[in-house]
Amino acid sequence: MAKEKYLTAPIPSTRTPKAVPYILGNEAAERFAFYGMTSIMVIYMTTHLKAADGRLDVMGDKQAAFWFHLFRAAVYFLPLAGALISDIRLGKYRTIIFFSAVYCLGLFALTTDQTRIGLAAGLALIAIGSGVIKPCVSANVGDQFGKTSKHLISRFYGWFYFAINLGAAISMALCPWLQDKYGSRCAFAVTAAFMLLATIAYLLGRRKFVHIPPAGAGFIKQCFSGEGLKALGRLFIIYIFVAMFWALFDQSQSAWVIQATKMNLQIGPFTLLPAQPQAFNPVLVMIMIPLFSYCVYPAISKVFPLTPLRKISIGLFVTAVSFAVPVWIETQIQAGARPHVLWQFVAYIILTAAEIMVSITCLEFSYTQAPGKMKSFVQAVFLVSIAMGNAFTALVNWFIRNEDGTSKLTGPGYYWFFTIAMAVTAALFNLLAARYRGKA
Repeated sequence: MAKEKYLTAPIPSTRTPKAVPYILGNEAAERFAFYGMTSIMVIYMTTHLKAADGRLDVMGDKQAAFWFHLFRAAVYFLPLAGALISDIRLGKYRTIIFFSAVYCLGLFALTTDQTRIGLAAGLALIAIGSGVIKPCVSANVGDQFGKTSKHLISRFYGWFYFAINLGAAISMALCPWLQDKYGSRCAFAVTAAFMLLATIAYLLGRRKFVHIPPAGAGFIKQCFSGEGLKALGRLFIIYIFVAMFWALFDQSQSAWVIQATKMNLQIGPFTLLPAQPQAFNPVLVMIMIPLFSYCVYPAISKVFPLTPLRKISIGLFVTAVSFAVPVWIETQIQAGARPHVLWQFVAYIILTAAEIMVSITCLEFSYTQAPGKMKSFVQAVFLVSIAMGNAFTALVNWFIRNEDGTSKLTGPGYYWFFTIAMAVTAALFNLLAARYRGKA
């Protein structure tokens, strides 16, 4: 059989590339699968996990938090492998297809085996599949646009980010409901179905995609050239500080979910489930990005020049403020009250503002500072900051856990620890940014 031929360069055109609908469909479905699965994971581990004989075999809060953040650390460390696999050997498209299949197998394992063995196998496969494809998907977007259509890239990335948050918002609201109403098996099955749809969308678009051939071993020489190492060194210093942002941010899917189980979740005639407030974040992102672009940033720029490093610095301080809200919530819970879930909404507003200033800015800054042939690899290195942050949170939860399952840091003390750590990190980063004032 003759080898199927694909486009290896964009067709000169001023129109939107034909691959765009397949990319958006894939991204919305994949994000639905990932955030739907992670939104119910802590509740699953602490209330639904079973032994081989069918009895409950659940984890304590800190043990569940440890495994959840260890999983997320693996997910965001493996993009380094994905960038190397795609750029040296397989190419972006084939890497996405092959490892999307691994991703599907992981969700299938969670669906069919509700024991700790199924949990370990499922999370391992999902970490490999999701982690490896991450740098390939975003870089593959840029590959579809040529010189005559590059003016459309900014608009498309806006829709790309919208698809991510739309999929996340729907799944974070729906999957906890499915878990509560029909059980974890049903909720995981739905996420598996969406990941299968995401893979099919990419397969259907294979003749529409531009397939950039892998660079081979020459890619390694580019990464370890003097220019490449210098760029990576400068950026990695920033990523070390940004890692603390992720150490706090991703606890909205672990510690904040556990906290919500002790809160008043009634909003008018509706009662939220403890995992559903997570959906506040992607909804707020879609609302607040234009607000920051057209109002907040211009207003700050009238006071002082708003460089990327200053945006990140402000965002790190804002992150510390966002964790001060859960400190107050825990204080009320310890006093015997049941604070309303709208207090968490306040925390999500502050945390989302921090996300826009830190995460989006750092991603854009990384792209502009990376040498031309290292764009996708630098994006993968940026994702390692997320891995480092989650590894830190996992270790904290491991060390504070007593043998009987209780914690050395309880109530407000746990949140105070991360609030203070974030404030110190922000202060140190501000000193670093001051050294480079006017250079970035």
